[in-house]
Amino acid sequence: MTSVPAASARADLLVRQLDTVWSLFTHHRPALDDAACLWEPAPGAWTVREDERGRWVPDWQVPEPDPVPTTSIAWLTWHIGYWWTTTLGHCFDGGSPEREEIFWPGGADGAVRWVQELKDRWRAELLRLGDSDLDSVERTRGLPWGEGLPLVDIASWVNFELAKNVSEIGLTLHLRKALAGRGVALGA
Repeated sequence: MTSVPAASARADLLVRQLDTVWSLFTHHRPALDDAACLWEPAPGAWTVREDERGRWVPDWQVPEPDPVPTTSIAWLTWHIGYWWTTTLGHCFDGGSPEREEIFWPGGADGAVRWVQELKDRWRAELLRLGDSDLDSVERTRGLPWGEGLPLVDIASWVNFELAKNVSEIGLTLHLRKALAGRGVALGA
């Protein structure tokens, strides 16, 4: 039986931060349903749209417009799935699909399962890392953001990006509830 070395103190800290941020996501989870996910908080909001092949494709523009549009929760959960899929692929699998090949699962339950699986995998990968892994730039080779940075910098960015996206989900849920409480028709 091969033993897995204990995580370094820095990896352990990253995992504790991840767990704290994830607890905020689980706090918001009961309010996530398909209607909440697909609700567009403002005209022109970025969301996901079902294409002719039944795939849920995100709105995207390169370069991003200024200001960047508001986003639906569906788009935010796709965005979490996109950057986590890409980061895991590059840092642990030797590559990942292109952005255009990563689709939203098509509903709140599927989106939650998807990001939960990605979080669980990311957490497990972090727990395997020693200090030399965290300091390495080899794992970030080819990453569309942060190439050449040590893995510890990317891991800390993942926690920060998750915190930002989960906060945006919470804000969108609160806004939707406040508007509904004032009798504003919410639409989709």
